[in-house]
Amino acid sequence: MIPANTRLFSTLSTLPVLLAGLLVIPTGANAQSNSKTITGQAAFTDYSQEHPGVRRKITVADLPEPKEAESVDNGPTVVPRPEGAWPQAPAGFKVELYAQGFREPRLMRTAPNGDIFLADSHGDKIMVLRGVGPDGKAQKISTFASGLDLPFGIAFYPSGPNPQWVYVGNTKTVVRFPYKSGDLVATGPAETVVAQLPGFAQLRGGGHWTRDVVFTPDGTRMLVSVGSASNVDDVDTHPNEFHRADVLAFTPEGKFLKVYASGIRNCVGETINPTTGQLWCSTNERDRLGDNLVPDYITSVKEDGFYGWPWYYIGAHKDPRLPDPCEKGTGPNLQAPALTEAQAKDCKRVNMASKVIVPDVLLQPHFASLEMLFYNGKQFPSEYTGDAFAAEHGSWNRAHRSGYEVIRVPMRNGHATGEYEDFLTGFVTPDGKVWGRPVGVTTGNDGSLFVTDDGTKSVWHVTYTGK
Repeated sequence: MIPANTRLFSTLSTLPVLLAGLLVIPTGANAQSNSKTITGQAAFTDYSQEHPGVRRKITVADLPEPKEAESVDNGPTVVPRPEGAWPQAPAGFKVELYAQGFREPRLMRTAPNGDIFLADSHGDKIMVLRGVGPDGKAQKISTFASGLDLPFGIAFYPSGPNPQWVYVGNTKTVVRFPYKSGDLVATGPAETVVAQLPGFAQLRGGGHWTRDVVFTPDGTRMLVSVGSASNVDDVDTHPNEFHRADVLAFTPEGKFLKVYASGIRNCVGETINPTTGQLWCSTNERDRLGDNLVPDYITSVKEDGFYGWPWYYIGAHKDPRLPDPCEKGTGPNLQAPALTEAQAKDCKRVNMASKVIVPDVLLQPHFASLEMLFYNGKQFPSEYTGDAFAAEHGSWNRAHRSGYEVIRVPMRNGHATGEYEDFLTGFVTPDGKVWGRPVGVTTGNDGSLFVTDDGTKSVWHVTYTGK
């Protein structure tokens, strides 16, 4: 019998049975040649149908009408990992338990020397994990910095083999620590770079607290993601939403430059596409419009782009919960006579629907998509090169659970095909009990994949063996 910590889980990479009326189409060139993609209404799914190798594609045409009465509160109660339960990966991959015992392991980033930096968010710490021992466990775990404030984002600056700083996105500030390659403990105190981000407990509510941090490829701008304070508050009438649901641009020294992109409800995970040099976001969309609205998404982010929140979603779909004082306009969804010139000056949302950018990849609604990365390692088979991976923390506003997995997003020359594929599943028992919740993904210098799981308070390690 294979020991539990090295067991292999194999699943078919194709769907052997074609459902009646289900459209099945070949996938893109970067995919395994025998994969199929589930499309149309059948692409909406739940945990019971999530299996490694299964691909889906949701399009704008598949979106249902809003059904607010359909909204449910179905958040998980996390249970201890049952005997024999283990993450399931595609055939040929091995999953091992790499590290455990954290308070809340969240985002991870790999330092140039291969050390893995981990945000233990509610532990208010940044940890460093080094090496893989013969038992598959981390050889060394060190506390790099403590006394932080819900740390999440981690970035090394400048780029290259010898960064001088580790930047950390706290919930209300961005700080940095002096760093030289191989440091396991910060050699100096935190230096505040951005003294005030829209914070978790400002004004009323609190809302999304994660703040990710990345640098543009030329190193001149620091991009900080700040999620909304609410589900669907009008930003014009709720001051607590100022500079939220945005990606904000600063200099590396912390000078505010501009709102880089807006209307992104909660860009939890930021990354730079190494092929195109463009920012990408893994995004949580709004809730309480029904089981199959609104899809979370993964997307490239255009500078000065607008992604709809709170007035619109996934293009020009208007959120029915927000009365719009600009409905006299002439935009795609606006029927009444045009505003006068004076009225137009006071109504910035005229024709706004036509400006909403449709995301690149639509995921399951309420998936809670968190950290993402682009895979450029050599440890996995070559067909994975350039594809993205993202952690799906799992739904709460859906009658049947979905998420609780890591997905693969096929790419073609740096551009998404619109599909996504289940990659690491099995965190929900057959009867719907949740024992694991993926949050962060990073690759080691050897190209293997590491996944944080704040359900088991662990880090999993995925390698390709071909067996």
